Amino acid sequence: GSEAAGEQGQEEEEAEDRLKEHMDSLLDKSAKTRQAALQSLRLAFSSKTLSEFLLERRLTLTDSLEKCLKKGKGEEQALVGTVLTLLCLQMGSGPEGEEVFRSLKPLLVSVLTDGTASPSARQSCATALGMCCYIAAADLE
Repeated sequence: GSEAAGEQGQEEEEAEDRLKEHMDSLLDKSAKTRQAALQSLRLAFSSKTLSEFLLERRLTLTDSLEKCLKKGKGEEQALVGTVLTLLCLQMGSGPEGEEVFRSLKPLLVSVLTDGTASPSARQSCATALGMCCYIAAADLE
């Protein structure tokens, strides 16, 4: 019993370490590295409930996603939209989810209305805007 619990605890710790590494990689100079990190975060956020882990790191993660959205192009921006949607789902409808949505909403609108942004980036940002608004916007308008 306790041996299995110890192994599970170690697995969770290793998974959290990998998530931290992916979050650090969002600030890398290389677009390929940032995209790989975004894909890993997308997979992690969509396969496991991580709200406790993310709650403590939401500001750092939101800041990193904002930088990726500003710096990135095409596929990277589309991945940011997807990761942001999953982050909002993880945070839920409380004040934390609302805070994440409120801080990234202007950038999502900016990419969405940018005629030079790729269609996939614009579509992903539109989805993120709609989902996050549905989940986390306190202001009904």
